[in-house]
Amino acid sequence: MGVISRRSVLASAAVTLGGLLSFPTTSIRAAARPRVVVIGGGFAGASCAAYLGRLGRSIDVALADPDNPYIACPMSNSVVTGLRDFDYITVSRQRLSAAGFRYVKDTAVAVDTVSRSVRLGGGSTLFYDRLVVAPGIRLLWGKPEGYDEAAAQVMPHAWMAGSQTRLLAARLRALGDGSVVAISVPAGPMRCPPGPFERATLIAAYLQRHRRRCKVLIFDGNNHFPRQETFSEVWQTLYPGMIEWISVVDGGAVTRVEPRSYSLYTASGAQRADLINIIPVQAPARLAVQVGLASEHGWCPVNPATFESRLIPGVHVIGDACIADPMPKSGSAAHAQGKLCALAIAAALTGAGHEPPVLESVCYSLLARDQALSIHGRFRVAADTIQQLPAEADGTRRASAEQEARNASDWYRNILRDSFG
Repeated sequence: MGVISRRSVLASAAVTLGGLLSFPTTSIRAAARPRVVVIGGGFAGASCAAYLGRLGRSIDVALADPDNPYIACPMSNSVVTGLRDFDYITVSRQRLSAAGFRYVKDTAVAVDTVSRSVRLGGGSTLFYDRLVVAPGIRLLWGKPEGYDEAAAQVMPHAWMAGSQTRLLAARLRALGDGSVVAISVPAGPMRCPPGPFERATLIAAYLQRHRRRCKVLIFDGNNHFPRQETFSEVWQTLYPGMIEWISVVDGGAVTRVEPRSYSLYTASGAQRADLINIIPVQAPARLAVQVGLASEHGWCPVNPATFESRLIPGVHVIGDACIADPMPKSGSAAHAQGKLCALAIAAALTGAGHEPPVLESVCYSLLARDQALSIHGRFRVAADTIQQLPAEADGTRRASAEQEARNASDWYRNILRDSFG
């Protein structure tokens, strides 16, 4: 269903060291190893540390992250709906020591940009010549009104994979015949823009297999969503009458929730459901704000050629927290940004120049156990901005939904290998 070429499949799936970036391994100085600290070990931070670590161990790289194992968000909707087990999104960091950098299982609690140091929750300090902050997102509690951490135990968000993934899966399994599922999608920038619609699709697939007369309502704070025409066609074909999308102009924006009565509120009034999945408004993780990397708009502005902060020199911000429009906030984009950032840091520490490569991202959305669609993007840095390149038109036929599902599995396997060893 997605437009895809053989060349782009290979470029997206085979994310190997010789792919998007090429490092001059002989140009790093042997003496006085420069120090790089990476905060955050998701797809952005782990990729950046891994690629820096592959530079012949000539840069002292430390990655600080408290989560081992790491629970991946991509493919978590398939876990919620029983297509895969939890181990599929569980990533051990045991092999990171072979990647050429130190993994420090701890939380960064403060950054001193004058002394160029990072204080960890355990009491130790890491010093740096360059700092990479890949903190991910935080959920803005109270948006919608009434949605706080306690409410999330009743109306799970599952937008940060882990215990919330298990909770939403358990709530889904507990539904009976004739159940209604409500999903709330926020307005504004968010992690994985197609994710809510993949979730709605897979929930409908689950209910179609295991229950009768069920419905999925999507309350959207926006007027459009990614690949809307394709999703709508799939809903009509595979899950007729089961999924209803309600846009903001039709009263789709959720303004308030009430956990006790298990209701959500829109311009149309109170709406009740048997399972409510609230995806709240998002912003960069609090550390980025505390360090001073976030602008008044809430996200972190960066120089797109290096992903160095526009607010604090010597500090780079990658992944979901940064402003990298038109790149989406996704695991694939974060992975590409981590590699570009590694190249830029290597060049800065050695005095060598670097040419920003073309960045590629791909988002796969599962539609059923063996069907998927994809959203591909190619981007380049030009005139201090990131520009999206036109889709390649090489005459290749559209990939089938079945082939896209296989591509999704290949992509996921390869990006885990490249990022986490």
